[in-house]
Amino acid sequence: MRALRGVSIVVADDEIVAVIGANGAGKSTLLKCISGWHRADSGEVVLDGTRISGVPAHLVSGAGVALVPEGRRLFPSLSVRDNLKLGAYKFRKERAPYSQLDYVFELFPRLAERLDQRAETLSGGEQQMVAIGRALMGRPNLLMLDEPSQGIMPRLVDTIFDAVQRIRKQGTAVLIVEQRLAECLEIADRAYVLQTGNVVLAGAARDVANNEEVRRAYLGI
Repeated sequence: MRALRGVSIVVADDEIVAVIGANGAGKSTLLKCISGWHRADSGEVVLDGTRISGVPAHLVSGAGVALVPEGRRLFPSLSVRDNLKLGAYKFRKERAPYSQLDYVFELFPRLAERLDQRAETLSGGEQQMVAIGRALMGRPNLLMLDEPSQGIMPRLVDTIFDAVQRIRKQGTAVLIVEQRLAECLEIADRAYVLQTGNVVLAGAARDVANNEEVRRAYLGI
């Protein structure tokens, strides 16, 4: 079954772009194709003018694309410190490979208090902070987030969304797939609506949020 059909999206520098749609619309597949986890049989992915289609995932990451996957995919038995350091693996031979740690702690002060805890002992929200922090340790130009609020207590969701906005202000473009559509469209600059693998609507996030079909189908309004 073909998950995506002729999808075309653009994410500009310093921009938050949301991808919304029902379950099975192809949102996660889109992120995995960009990151190199999946290899599309046609089309292309271009990063800063360079074609990265078909490039192995570790090289896509090295080029500046970071994916925080659905479910976070942490190393559960490792400490918070070690999970974060693994995000900077490609910089391991530099004099200061972990220079992003202070930035991560500025975004998520709670992690600085839990460095020696195993990841599996953290709450869902704390694990998501580690997953985002690990991605940021790789100094990405594009950060992709797949359902970052999934399995998180409501009081921590605002913390995650606030961090996303601060990440964008620091110059990192963000592509986000999110189940909390209203909150996601509030922080996004632009949005694409996917339906059975096709882009059926695109535009400014505010316009998409005010679209009557989107409000009925996805926002429950």
